Amino acid sequence: MAVTALEIKSRSPFAHGQIFGDIGPYQQFEGTVHFAVDPHHPGNAGITDLQRAPRDAYGLVHYSEDVRLLQPAVPQRGNQRLLLDVVNRGNPTVLTNFNSAVGRLDPGNGFLMRQGYTVIWCGWQDDVPATPGLLRIHVPEALDSAGKPISGKIAVMFQPATSLQVHPLADRRHRPHPATDLHDHDAVLTVQDHDDAPPVTIPRPQWAFARLEGARVVPDAASVYLASGFQPGKVYQVVYSTTGAAVLDLGLLALRDVVAFLRYGTTEEGNPCAGQLRYAYGFGRSQSGRCLRHFLYLGLNQDERQRLVFDGLLPLVAGGWRGEFNQRFGQPSNYNKYSVKNLFPFHDTMQTDPDTGRTDGLLARLAVHGTVPKICFINTASEYWGGHAALTHTDLEGRHDLAPAETVRLYHFAGTQHGPGTLQFTATGTRDDGLGQHTPNAVDYRPLLRAALVNLDRWVTTGTPPPPSQHPRLDDGTAVPPAHTAATFQAIPGMHFPMHLRSIARLDFGLETAEEILTLLPPRVGKPYATLVSAVDADGNELAGIRLPDISVPLATYTGWNVRHPEVGGPGQILALLGSTVPFPATRAERQATGDPRLSIAERYASQTDYLHQVQHAAEMLVQQGYLLAEDLPTVADQAAQRYELFWRWARK
Repeated sequence: MAVTALEIKSRSPFAHGQIFGDIGPYQQFEGTVHFAVDPHHPGNAGITDLQRAPRDAYGLVHYSEDVRLLQPAVPQRGNQRLLLDVVNRGNPTVLTNFNSAVGRLDPGNGFLMRQGYTVIWCGWQDDVPATPGLLRIHVPEALDSAGKPISGKIAVMFQPATSLQVHPLADRRHRPHPATDLHDHDAVLTVQDHDDAPPVTIPRPQWAFARLEGARVVPDAASVYLASGFQPGKVYQVVYSTTGAAVLDLGLLALRDVVAFLRYGTTEEGNPCAGQLRYAYGFGRSQSGRCLRHFLYLGLNQDERQRLVFDGLLPLVAGGWRGEFNQRFGQPSNYNKYSVKNLFPFHDTMQTDPDTGRTDGLLARLAVHGTVPKICFINTASEYWGGHAALTHTDLEGRHDLAPAETVRLYHFAGTQHGPGTLQFTATGTRDDGLGQHTPNAVDYRPLLRAALVNLDRWVTTGTPPPPSQHPRLDDGTAVPPAHTAATFQAIPGMHFPMHLRSIARLDFGLETAEEILTLLPPRVGKPYATLVSAVDADGNELAGIRLPDISVPLATYTGWNVRHPEVGGPGQILALLGSTVPFPATRAERQATGDPRLSIAERYASQTDYLHQVQHAAEMLVQQGYLLAEDLPTVADQAAQRYELFWRWARK
């Protein structure tokens, strides 16, 4: 087995010993998992640079990862299900998403614990900074045939929200790929007004690989310095040579092998879950969901002994993207539009790109092995407006709907933003919090997420099919180009429609055939793919997907997009992760005074009681259809009551 040891360094009661229904209290383990994998094993063949990693006397490659485990204090009371949370840049997300927790290790409403899940978090990303509480992996560095570190080109892109002179050569201040030569004359720094605008090269003497110490410019291989300053809202890219290629792709094997160990390992092997688990599920949000899509694409759902790893997966808000997770000099966290994360294929079944002639499918490799798990792909409006989510269920030209595989469901949470909204109107932890011209989207989609997990579990364990896929479609007219919605939004007073609509295009990186090694940076940009979003009603609320009462019994217009505020530069550009909330006028007189075409709250509902009655009916319909749990009816009703009072006061200001 690839896991050589699970070293438990601490044990403690979870949530101060809180009791979770019939399951009782939980215990928390912290430690390190140690691995040794055979680079020649067929199951590891797709891992870039694994053959170049140092090996022990037995020909094995060693690495380790941080791990945290939650388990019922009495394991026999658990539900025999393991849930892996693919941590996002080292951060746990599963409790904030399923338990509606405020903190990352807060029990929240206790949903997963009351269900009896064993939950595991493990580091899989090598460039996570050494910050307390973050989980990361520790991997070796690939070496060339002479046993020396590997050098090559890399591209780092960033878009500042404030004026600054220095930026790290990394995304989100993660561990950077340092410049090989501080005086590299072939390094190029470009600037664009937005990510689709033509790049302009900044003369080499005007910038340097350096940082500031007070007013003094100090050479620094991990930073880029521009004397005139990086301007907010502009898009910058620096292409340079770096040395040192960590085999970061081992993170994908770590996800596979730690789950296999907990499922199949014995007590003698140090498995704290030995004999307690029958099923395993994986969850990943945003970057972590993209990681799961890449995991699927590489066909990794069987371990080195050909045993099934995951029975079901739930990638959330990953859209059609994958990521730089199996790439030499990869940057797993980057949000660069011109990245391998945008590469074909997007759909789960086989299709051919008419422009390139290439045929592939997200699940093609797994289909050969017969280890395709049950999968629920879930997206919000933000991923559609990002230009890529519709590619998971339409052809590349945007002309025809595509049916998913039998093991797949595709759910669009209508009118929601990338992260679940709250009545505090924040971006809930995304990097774009506070940068938009509109108030962030307030729709909390987590009740739908809880139902999706319950449905996935029933699908796996009893064969009960989950509710049908729900998403924009071409055959019923609910999938449309973004520009088709412009007139509706532009008619709403105070609403700013994006000046630059997002899309993705075919990219040629000159990839070597055997491994994800880029030989062409920046890439050649080819023909754009089709971009489709949900059609909207007269209020600007989406027609397609699963519509919570916020959307079907509305008090506001909700979108999955927002636009950058002029104060942070790039006005009119879409904020990729942030949505909008634009409340209706309170009364008819106020609507007429502003020329708002949307009916007022008072014209729609006779009273708050009338409004809540309609909300209750809409929520009960979702329960009947299987998209909402009956236990969440009070939550939906309570949130609706709070929104009514808040929006009525807001509209009267």
